[in-house]
Amino acid sequence: MTQRSLEFNAARDDARTEPRWIRWIIIALAIAFLVVFVVLPLVLVFSQAFSRGVGAYFKALADPEALSAIRLTLIVAAVSVGTNLVFGLMAAWAIAKFDFRGKTALISLIDLPFSVSPVISGLVFVLLFGAQGYFGPWVQGHDIPVLFAVPGIALATTFVTFPFVARALIPLMQEQGTQEEEAAISLGASGLQTFFRVTLPNIKWGVLYGVLLCNARAMGEFGAVSVVSGHIRGETNTMPLLVEILYNEYQFIAAFAIASLLAMLALITLVAKSILERHLDEEQPRGD
Repeated sequence: MTQRSLEFNAARDDARTEPRWIRWIIIALAIAFLVVFVVLPLVLVFSQAFSRGVGAYFKALADPEALSAIRLTLIVAAVSVGTNLVFGLMAAWAIAKFDFRGKTALISLIDLPFSVSPVISGLVFVLLFGAQGYFGPWVQGHDIPVLFAVPGIALATTFVTFPFVARALIPLMQEQGTQEEEAAISLGASGLQTFFRVTLPNIKWGVLYGVLLCNARAMGEFGAVSVVSGHIRGETNTMPLLVEILYNEYQFIAAFAIASLLAMLALITLVAKSILERHLDEEQPRGD
């Protein structure tokens, strides 16, 4: 261990002025909170899903409505993640690498879905594409289904998830600066060559991190999708919507079986998030 590490550990120990028993109480309360509000609900979800055996569990997942909900959730997640990946890369590149008027306004607009209720965002799309909405007569006149169809669900999901990729990349790209891009351009590389050969390799872990969070939110989105879906069984119900419907109909095994898939997604996301955060820490430049 280096002298600098020893000095750091000594300073950290000096900062701990609380008695040992207080620290243990705080740690115990934090662990108890996590157990009650995170671990216990997950255990209950899986125990209820398998309460009648593995056969009943897979039978519930093989139901046509369940398969339709899973398929629709994957389609909507793929559309929203792909759209937000393109938008997030462009927005982060523009904000981190260039100075222009309206940069602060653009950042505020990117953060807008964080401050707007998903239900409100769903209502906005109803006002835009509904029968009496701004674009409603036009889309109906051209026989383009938006509300109560896959396009409306994809639009609502894309709106509530589009900050994730951009917000994961903006601070990372700002920390890295523009020196490497400027060097590549001075050596004759074009803008696209600079992006694909210099910028993108440097932010690959940030991209994966943003895509991971975006995908998790897209698959679990309920409020906005509930407003625009119409709850058409076998057609416009995503997995979260189907869980609510099955639970209200007292089909508890099927409801918890679908919920267990979402819970598994959450656990996988948590593990992958920890791995990607480690890579992101290694990627960010450090001072002397």
